[in-house]
Amino acid sequence: MGLFSSLLGNAGVANADDLQKECGNLLTDNETIEIGFKLIRDVFVFTNKRLILIDKQGITGRKVAYLSIAYKAISRFSIETAGSFELDAELKIWISGEAEPSISKKFDRNVNIYDLQKVLAQHVL
Repeated sequence: MGLFSSLLGNAGVANADDLQKECGNLLTDNETIEIGFKLIRDVFVFTNKRLILIDKQGITGRKVAYLSIAYKAISRFSIETAGSFELDAELKIWISGEAEPSISKKFDRNVNIYDLQKVLAQHVL
């Protein structure tokens, strides 16, 4: 993921070893990381059981908020692919009972948005 893309707020695919190091202690027995994305300091991880959002806060990033969303709580999701002149693709996720998307993330061109959609579809549908 390029610096320019990061500054625009676009996420890129995170390294599997880095993901395991960063959130291995959050995983339950038999829970594995399927794919993860990094957005500057923040990370969101799709496991075989849930979606984990890691929000590093403050100047130093030492304060960290973890949000765990069970796939069964996701009522719907949408993807928007990058166009010819657009730099990013977008993912929106709605949590049950909410009218507006609870999560909205942009991805750089290096992310195959269809792979991400496939992971969500396998768990949500």
